[in-house]
Amino acid sequence: MRKATERLDALRTPDGQPVPPNTVDELRRDMARLAMIREQIKAIEEARLARLEQAPPTGPHAMVRLIASVIGIGVETADMLVQEVLSRNLRDRRAVARYAGLTGAPDESGSKRREKGLAKGGNARVRRGLIQLAWRFLRFQNDSALAQWYRARTEGPAGARKTTMIVALARKLLIALWRMATIGEIPIGVTLRQQPA
Repeated sequence: MRKATERLDALRTPDGQPVPPNTVDELRRDMARLAMIREQIKAIEEARLARLEQAPPTGPHAMVRLIASVIGIGVETADMLVQEVLSRNLRDRRAVARYAGLTGAPDESGSKRREKGLAKGGNARVRRGLIQLAWRFLRFQNDSALAQWYRARTEGPAGARKTTMIVALARKLLIALWRMATIGEIPIGVTLRQQPA
């Protein structure tokens, strides 16, 4: 992609003809906009990291630094989790999962009891972010106990549906990060970034 603008002149259509000049010009403009947006995002991220480094070593900023030290979790995700969930005074793991809307919705009527699925009464932004984080966590923390727990339940012919189990992994991951932020308990097998000396 870095040399894509240089290669535009050599592009050919499937039938071997050169790409029309108006199309090439439009592609150049799109690539210039993309480069500008990437530079802006990089500047925003660098400014956020600088502010985080200058922040006091206690409170929410310390939680953000701690959560962002987990490989696979960026500063943006860590900040969202701390601001939305982890800095709140929630009494236990069930309250944390309920706040994020990652618990089941029981349907009880007399002696019948059924699960209606995911209760969507919690914070939708946190729920969406955690489900995306759970997929990313499987990729970057492949040897962690949580990833092994997920694989044990989804692999093989009798394995559960991956999309159903990813919600359960997101709930377990949120509770593990809550414990990490509140009592300093690092989840088993989770790899942390090396801190600069």
